[in-house]
Amino acid sequence: MVNSTQPHSPFAGSIHFSNDARLRSIAPEKLARVLEAHELYVESEQRSGKRANLDSTDLTGKTFAGMKLWHIRLQRANLAGADFTGADLRRAILIGASMPGGRLTAADLTRGRLSGIKLTDADCRGACLAEVDIEFGILANSDFRDADFHDADMSGVVLDGADLSGANLRGANLRGASFQGTHLCGADLRDAQMGGAMFTRTSFKGADLRGAYLRVAKFHCTDLSGADLRGVRELTIEQIRLTIRDADTRLPHDLIAEPGDGH
Repeated sequence: MVNSTQPHSPFAGSIHFSNDARLRSIAPEKLARVLEAHELYVESEQRSGKRANLDSTDLTGKTFAGMKLWHIRLQRANLAGADFTGADLRRAILIGASMPGGRLTAADLTRGRLSGIKLTDADCRGACLAEVDIEFGILANSDFRDADFHDADMSGVVLDGADLSGANLRGANLRGASFQGTHLCGADLRDAQMGGAMFTRTSFKGADLRGAYLRVAKFHCTDLSGADLRGVRELTIEQIRLTIRDADTRLPHDLIAEPGDGH
């Protein structure tokens, strides 16, 4: 469990996505018809069928595994415990949706709109979230191992307690994000924008941070063992003084660690 007494990003959670709209229920047979029409909409390249609009719908525990849900509307929907394993959710709209304990394993959410989503304690292993808009999302304690976030807009997200080991975050915008107790072992963070991010007990073991932007990022008990930081931008010796490093940590050529600092 993350420690709430630790400092958090000044940006994370600063925007609130209203979830005041009353949730509507939907009968199983009606939901089946809506999804069938949406599948036809996808397969006919929008020439027939009908795009599904399930905004503000209570879909707790529903199964959508393997379904063709391209461009579906799920804004502010209650998706607690819902299963989207292997689903095609490209360009789906999940702004302000709530999906605690959900499953997105191997799902494709490329270019989806997920700003303000609550995706906590979720299984998202191997999911593709390339180029998604997920600003100010709460992704705490979720499993994103080997997920693809390249070029995603993740500014202000809360990733406390999440596991992003082996994830592709190349070119992602992580400005002001919160990484408290987060695992980024072996992650690809090349050219990621992480200005103002908060790293508390974060593990970057073996991660690739070449070319990352780290202006005024905060490091506290952060493990950089085996990490590659060559060519990072706006990193100072003061930022890394209390980080954990080893003989395999590669620092920028213009930074020389002071004797006795770190571990």
